[in-house]
Amino acid sequence: MAAQALRRSHLTVKTKFNAIIENTQAEGHEQALTFKVPPCRLSSDEFKAKFGDIYERCEWVAEKILLEGVSEADTSVEHLASRMKKVVDEAGYDKRLALLRAHPELQGRLTLTGELSAASASEQASAGLYNCSPEEFAQFQRLNARYRAKFGHPFFLAVRGLTRAEVLEKFAQRVENDADTEFSNAFQQIHKRARLRLGRMGKAEVSKL
Repeated sequence: MAAQALRRSHLTVKTKFNAIIENTQAEGHEQALTFKVPPCRLSSDEFKAKFGDIYERCEWVAEKILLEGVSEADTSVEHLASRMKKVVDEAGYDKRLALLRAHPELQGRLTLTGELSAASASEQASAGLYNCSPEEFAQFQRLNARYRAKFGHPFFLAVRGLTRAEVLEKFAQRVENDADTEFSNAFQQIHKRARLRLGRMGKAEVSKL
């Protein structure tokens, strides 16, 4: 009996260790993602068509990258994500606020009218936001109205990978913050979502190889 218990314990530890190794390898692969077609080989129009909506409805981010120059290094998803983040972070406050205001509310007007971008619609669907109960939908409307009245811009959260309950919980927590904290939080999430979009783009290209 003792030997069997020891063996079960060993197998459990081994399973957990293998899972850690797999996760580490997966993270390493994620960081090494590249685009099948190097961005430097795209025309300006092709580059803007491909990357112009990484930051929602803000093609100026991609245009700035083009002005600075695109090189082979931008074949790395991580490298291009870092460059785009830097462009946004170095923009003036008014331009950053306009970028933030270009984002749709969760379960807001653009969702109801079917005017979301394909990427935003996919992200909201992944979190189950299209399957809200009447009570959840009403909660989103109340939080949207309160948040916008308090901060002057929509609530932003990178929702992919979250559940509706988690989204609502984070929404309810963040509406209690001060304006500076929320502006910072919003851009942390915007950059996260941009990185995820680029990563998914790289993964999709890898899957076609």
